[in-house]
Amino acid sequence: MSLTRRDFAGRSAVTGAGVALAGTVGALATAPNALASSDTAADDTGGADLDGTDGKSPHRHDGVGYGPLVPDPEGILALPAGFTYTILTYSGRTRLESGELTPGKHDGTAAFPGPRGTTLLVNNHELKGPRANWPHPVPLTEGLVYDPAASGGCTVVEVRPDGRVAEWVGIAGTSTNCAGGSTPWGTWLTCEENSDRAGVNGMTMDHGYVFEVDPCDRRANRDPKPLKFFGRYDHEAVVVDPRRGHAYLTEDAAGPNGLFYRWTPPKGFSHGPRRFRALADDAGVLQAPKCYDSGGRFVDDLSRATRIGTVYGVDWIDVPDRDARTVAVRKQFDEITRAPSSKACGGATAAPTSSPPTPARRAPASRTTARSGSTTPSAAPSP
Repeated sequence: MSLTRRDFAGRSAVTGAGVALAGTVGALATAPNALASSDTAADDTGGADLDGTDGKSPHRHDGVGYGPLVPDPEGILALPAGFTYTILTYSGRTRLESGELTPGKHDGTAAFPGPRGTTLLVNNHELKGPRANWPHPVPLTEGLVYDPAASGGCTVVEVRPDGRVAEWVGIAGTSTNCAGGSTPWGTWLTCEENSDRAGVNGMTMDHGYVFEVDPCDRRANRDPKPLKFFGRYDHEAVVVDPRRGHAYLTEDAAGPNGLFYRWTPPKGFSHGPRRFRALADDAGVLQAPKCYDSGGRFVDDLSRATRIGTVYGVDWIDVPDRDARTVAVRKQFDEITRAPSSKACGGATAAPTSSPPTPARRAPASRTTARSGSTTPSAAPSP
C-alpha cells in the first residue's frame, strides 16, 4: 500500500502540535509500502541477521520500506521502529517568547532557512469567530494585530541547531487562517478562509483577505495590511509563478462552488520582500477562467476533468468587484468555470504559462490539468 504525502499527514497529524521527525517525511511517505508493509519470510541467509541475533532484533524488518508502524504509548504519532519524533509546539502547553500559551488549530505551514543555521516554521491557526470561542486564540501582540476581535493568525517557530525552540506571533487578529503559500522571496502568504464583514460575528474589520508574513524580519510584519488586490472571498491556497509573476489562488466555497483565480501584477512591478505592501488595493488584474473543451463546449466545473492530462482552452475573465462589496465574487459571473472545494491545491506548484495576460479565446498555450483533485496552470505535459 503506497501513500501520498497528504495521506501521511492526514493519518499521522495531531491537532495543535508541531512535530519534528528523525528521518524524512518525504522518504517515509513515498517509499513503496513504507507505511504499511509487513515482514516477509527470512532472507537467503537462513534467517540469521548479520549481527548474529538469528532474526530476533526488535528492529528487524525484511519487507519493502521501513516496516510496520509501532504504536506510540503517548498516542500522538506512530512511526516505524527506529524513528523518533520531538514535539516543537503544543497548543495550550508550550509557551511563546512573550509567555502566552501556544495557540490552537494549527493548519497551513511552511519552513524557511533562518539565520545562523536555524529553521523557521510559519504556522497558520485556523480559528474562526470571536476570541471568546477558543481557549487559546492567537495573542494580540502589539503592532501585529489586524482586527482585535478575531482569534486567528500565524505563529513563527524557530528551531535552533542545538535543538532549542522559540515561538512568537507573526500576525494576529485575522480569521480562519487555513492554507496559504510560500513565496519565491522567502515569505508566507496566509489566507483567510472566512469573509465576514465588519459587524458580523463580532468582527470589527472586513475579512476574507491574504496577508504576507515575513518569518525572518519581525519589523516587516508590523501594522498588518490585507492584500486586497487578491480579492475578498474564502481563500484556500496561493502560489506565485516565479518567472512571470502571476499569483494563482483557490477558493473553498460551495453553493455555488468557488473559483480558481489568476492575479496578474501591474506592468513594471517587481516581486520581492515588502513589495506587496506598496501596491494599491486594486493593483493588477484579478481574473477567473472560462474553460472550453476540445469541441469548443463550455466547461462549467473543473471536476469534469477526470483524467490526468486533460487540456482545456481558457478565457481569463476579469472579476467585476474583487472586494465583493455587495455580491460574493464567485456569484458575480453569468457563466464561469467553477471548481469543487480546493483544499487539494494547498502546496501546489504552478508551472509557468506561455499565455499573455489576457489570452485569446481557447488559446492552446493555456491549459488546466486535473491532477489529484487540483488545478494547476501548465504549459508542459503532465509528469
